[in-house]
Amino acid sequence: MVLALTVCGLVVLLVVVGLFVFGLRRRLIQRSGGTFDCSLRWDVPEKPDTSGKGWSYGVARYNGDRVEWFRVFSYAPRPRRALERESIEVAGRRLPEGEEELALLSDAVVLTCLHRGIRLELAMSEDALTGFLAWLEAAPPGQRVNVA
Repeated sequence: MVLALTVCGLVVLLVVVGLFVFGLRRRLIQRSGGTFDCSLRWDVPEKPDTSGKGWSYGVARYNGDRVEWFRVFSYAPRPRRALERESIEVAGRRLPEGEEELALLSDAVVLTCLHRGIRLELAMSEDALTGFLAWLEAAPPGQRVNVA
């Protein structure tokens, strides 16, 4: 009986510590400001897949001339993807369709982009989209900006 209680106590302790570290990581990512909730789908085909597959929920952070994207459900301290401003080309925007509506946040807008020849989709709120497009257009003089 004592062994079972000890094991259960250790499991509960590990879950609490894991959740604490999880929350601490998110807090550290958001500490510098300029973050927004953003789902990402990498290397998508030309025709949009509305099945909802391939989307990863994350947090994006502006860092100079880059947007760094972190998976929410991860303990990694480094961003999973980094998108340089001069390499991002916006190809279009659309509302989620089909099962995508279930896979994404309720007010999401899907932005289709090309980054160094790789087609990707970002899903974010309308407010975050406005900020993202403004950030793209605010490139320093001499840099090309590709906003459709």
